[in-house]
Amino acid sequence: MATRSEAPIIAETGPDVPAPQELALASQWRLMWWSFRRHRLAMIGLAMTILIYLVAVFAEFLAPFDPHEANRRALYHPPQMIHLVHHDAETGWSFGPFVYGYEQTRDPFTLAFSYERDPDQRIPLRFFGEGTPYDLWGLIPMNRHLLVPVDPGERYYLFGADRLGRDMLSRTIYGARISMSIGLVGVTMALLLGIFLGGISGYYGGFTDTVVQRLVEFTLSLPTIPIWLALTASLPQDWGPLARYFAITVILSLVGWAELARVVRGRFLALRTDDFVTAARLDGASEGRIIFRHMLPSLVSHIIASVTLAIPLMILAETALSFLGLGLQQPIVSWGVLLREAQNIRSIAQAPWLFIPGGAVVLAVLALNFLGDGLRDAADPYAQDGR
Repeated sequence: MATRSEAPIIAETGPDVPAPQELALASQWRLMWWSFRRHRLAMIGLAMTILIYLVAVFAEFLAPFDPHEANRRALYHPPQMIHLVHHDAETGWSFGPFVYGYEQTRDPFTLAFSYERDPDQRIPLRFFGEGTPYDLWGLIPMNRHLLVPVDPGERYYLFGADRLGRDMLSRTIYGARISMSIGLVGVTMALLLGIFLGGISGYYGGFTDTVVQRLVEFTLSLPTIPIWLALTASLPQDWGPLARYFAITVILSLVGWAELARVVRGRFLALRTDDFVTAARLDGASEGRIIFRHMLPSLVSHIIASVTLAIPLMILAETALSFLGLGLQQPIVSWGVLLREAQNIRSIAQAPWLFIPGGAVVLAVLALNFLGDGLRDAADPYAQDGR
């Protein structure tokens, strides 16, 4: 019977498993990739995560309209569906993307708007057409969009419109940039802080370990949601969007570093007396080299697991704070800010499409969790045991 130290990194055989000769010569990262690609849900999560971040990076190009452009003639406009084929008795068959127009009516007694599709009104669309000018990444002036109406004066609403007639598709796309980046930036800051404090705590021990661990215990003892609410409510209301965005990121990072620091500290305590660390110390390696070259690589699976689980938590935290009105504010567009539009009964009854940003949050969180599970298993050489 094989012992745990003899457990193979890739235990199964099949067309996706390399030959034994390749396994013997492969690097650690290549072994991780071979193991990761066999995790089907993780591959789906990776594809979805890449797609969401591409949407965030190219938001200006993908969004058909300005997310802040209001249209009082399209208040709570229902979603439209793209059609590719149209048949007319006079002109015959025609091919190409288009949407049917809607006729707006208003009840004379309740003053409520209602929409009815007009099959005689078609709004033709075209790919890579000219639309609202923008600066891609704030640097490159452009006016091309992925899909826009042929007539610049027309509008279409694939995700419907909100109470001011703003296009929900454009706002959801722009919201992906803020919500996904705040999770990435927040986790990066928490990661650096957690590794630094946890590393020195576990490596040096003694008084340093005592001080850092008391700080960690104090941070973990704080109720997370009330602390988030208190800190974000204390932000000055006259701060600009950029300053508020940075402040929310720092707040989320300061609350999220303690758990990772505790994990890193425990691993460092276990590794600092191992033979390879002692050999490196006797060989004259500096403390920095011992920590970053020899000890940290052995924590890859733990760090990956913590990071990939922390990113969706950051996204959910920002969404919750913005939904409650204590996070990001207009004119910043994030998924949490967009969900504030769906806080009242009228929105639920009249415009259920305002919940679409909530679906984007669910999709992003699931994709990141699937990706994290696959990366954790691939980084852990014993994760394949028992399969």
